[in-house]
Amino acid sequence: MWCWAATMVLPLTSTPRDFRRVFLGLDKCNACIGTSICKFERWLTAQSNLSSADVRSYEGNYTDSTTGWRPVVLSYVMSPHLHQISDNSICTSAGKGKSCSIEAVLRATSCFQSWVRSNLLLPSMVKVCIRSLYSDVYLRSAVAQDLSVQMKHFSEKDKLRLLYTLAVNQQPLILQMFPGTEGWPFLRYHGSSRRMMVWAGSKPLRSLFSSPLERRADIAYQLLHITQSLSANSLQFSLFYTKVSEDMFGTLDDSRVFIVDASTIGVIDLQEGYPPDEDLLPEHRDVFCLSGSCERPPPCETVRASFILLCKHVINNLLVPNDVQSGHLPNEAVSALAICADQSQPEQRIAAVQTLKDILQTLRPCSALYEYRYPECLYSDRF
Repeated sequence: MWCWAATMVLPLTSTPRDFRRVFLGLDKCNACIGTSICKFERWLTAQSNLSSADVRSYEGNYTDSTTGWRPVVLSYVMSPHLHQISDNSICTSAGKGKSCSIEAVLRATSCFQSWVRSNLLLPSMVKVCIRSLYSDVYLRSAVAQDLSVQMKHFSEKDKLRLLYTLAVNQQPLILQMFPGTEGWPFLRYHGSSRRMMVWAGSKPLRSLFSSPLERRADIAYQLLHITQSLSANSLQFSLFYTKVSEDMFGTLDDSRVFIVDASTIGVIDLQEGYPPDEDLLPEHRDVFCLSGSCERPPPCETVRASFILLCKHVINNLLVPNDVQSGHLPNEAVSALAICADQSQPEQRIAAVQTLKDILQTLRPCSALYEYRYPECLYSDRF
């Protein structure tokens, strides 16, 4: 049993059923990302404080029959505004004006019909529809040796939802393909309902910018370690940041840092290498190029920019000049941070990152407040 509590305020002109339809996108499926956790919609009519404005995510609480209430985030895969633009584009591409059955238009495309006729999902079948490297990631993380996905158990609805998800936002796939239970720095994914996805809630990183230096040093250390670990792993995927902001990260009660927003995570398949320069077929470009999914992935060199983005936009807010003036942060740390954030010093960056990590390691506290590495830190410097 899935139970939800979300706060919402119904617009004066809307009935509860109309608002649920608009809020969840009930009329859009199966041009959606799934229905694995749809029962929470029953709460939307009971407790109500979600506006119909262009807000992308909401905080809520979740429980099942085995656990108590836990904080979660309910988020659209795109903002309602972008959803409307893409829906209008799909309808216009079929000559239907700005209002039509999105599902009917997508089902009628030759691209989707090739999926319907096949019991195997091959890379070529994905690339003819969308130009997203995440399609390759999905294929190789859930597939057999021949790089194909068995789709015998997929209904037509399942196939359409998968295609739509690959085209719109990789976050649901990233959270499932690189789960936190296997050591990846991503929050738990609870499921999806139409065009909304639900994952575990966390404390915003920005709320800790005024914390004592030892707390900020621990966060900065974790961020550097996460960024290093993403670039190399046993699955032969190199994950990197395409954009970075403090809103991209959060912490849990045990003080562990996680990536909250995976929509700006890039993935390079180290087995396949850089994708070729082939273009999409023109007839599919307008239909399935949703939310930038048909943009060419950034070059492999972009991986090296992850530390620049992190140091410039996040760690600079965690380690501030006052820390040096108070004598608690060595000048060497400031110098290393400056090199890390400087795009013109690529050869010195790796050494600077390691120097910064070594300094931050000495500033990290070892107490029960840092449950994710306590009491191990009492007995080993590795924690």
